[in-house]
Amino acid sequence: MEYKITTYSELETIEIAQNFESEKFENMVICLNGELGSGKTVFTKGIAQGLGIDEPITSPTYTIIKEYMTGEMPLYHMDVYRLDGNTTGVGIEEYYSKGGIVVIEWADTIKDILPKERLEVKFKVVDEDKRILIITPYGKKYEELCEAVL
Repeated sequence: MEYKITTYSELETIEIAQNFESEKFENMVICLNGELGSGKTVFTKGIAQGLGIDEPITSPTYTIIKEYMTGEMPLYHMDVYRLDGNTTGVGIEEYYSKGGIVVIEWADTIKDILPKERLEVKFKVVDEDKRILIITPYGKKYEELCEAVL
């Protein structure tokens, strides 16, 4: 099943992310896809705020992975765009079982190593403020998550 949500501001995108965070569970994996500036990092800010992380959230484009350990549970924020599909030696899969929430920007570039069960959010830009979020759950746990918050 696929869900479509339209947001009209960054605040609305943050609120959607916070809804998902409110139903969080250990080893949750959220895969974000969409063009540059479409709202992937804004969504991650919403997850972080919900977790009580007060550090600034920026895209980890050059560091690949940022770990935020000050919230209710760890947040592992990844931007895999610069890897160009080559994940050798990065250790991304190790994060899937570290007990936190994993958010992966540009996840479609590493499809071969994504967990079978995950939540995918695709961002489509309509105009300066308006976005369409296409949310697809993979696995029973993520289907239940979507039913609870959407």
